[in-house]
Amino acid sequence: MRHVGAGHRYVITLQELGCQVAARRKQLGLKQIDVARTSGVTAELLSRFERGHLPELGSRKLIAVLAALGMEISLSPAASAFASEEA
Repeated sequence: MRHVGAGHRYVITLQELGCQVAARRKQLGLKQIDVARTSGVTAELLSRFERGHLPELGSRKLIAVLAALGMEISLSPAASAFASEEA
């Protein structure tokens, strides 16, 4: 995971995102089963996602899991995109 600016960070892989989700869930003192129920996914799927053992997670499921934890997705151009624009 790379860090950018004042507390902002971005993730480049699904595995890194799963790790951030696990950290947030633990920070909030929530169990996987509770987050799974709230977001409409199975506890097994959430567990696999958090451990980085899930090759893909649909956008609706991802958004639901993030919402259950008070998280959101923010998009911005990749740093490499800026480099090619300046050239």
